[in-house]
Amino acid sequence: MHAFEGRPSDGPRPDPEPVGRDHVRLRAGLGIVGDRFFNNPAHHNAAVTVIAAESLDPWPVDPLVARRNIVLRGFDVDALARGTVFSLDTGDGPVRFEVHRPASPCAWMDVVVAPGAFKALRGKGGKRCTPLDDGVLRLGKAALAIVIT
Repeated sequence: MHAFEGRPSDGPRPDPEPVGRDHVRLRAGLGIVGDRFFNNPAHHNAAVTVIAAESLDPWPVDPLVARRNIVLRGFDVDALARGTVFSLDTGDGPVRFEVHRPASPCAWMDVVVAPGAFKALRGKGGKRCTPLDDGVLRLGKAALAIVIT
């Protein structure tokens, strides 16, 4: 992850490039094992961020720069209402997530994505969620289902 601290006009610290993973391990109510917000009380309702890849399509960037944990293609993440429960299954069994609030973009998007991205991503920055199950998600195709409660 880039260290987005200070003012965007100063640019990010010269940290290593963001690292993609071929899989992540999730813990119910805690988040992604190894993530900086894992088991952080201030982030229990926002432990995992999900974004639609289409939100970033206007720019030729690696989705990792948006600093979202999960990138989905072909699903309107931003249309999910607070309290919605959905599941993702990449072959190791479904993992359910509860949607809590928007993952609003910040001014850093103008620096790491492109000028104007901060404004363009308003309302398209994804959602902050809580995992409801322990499980594993792998890179690649996933089955997504809205859970009716």
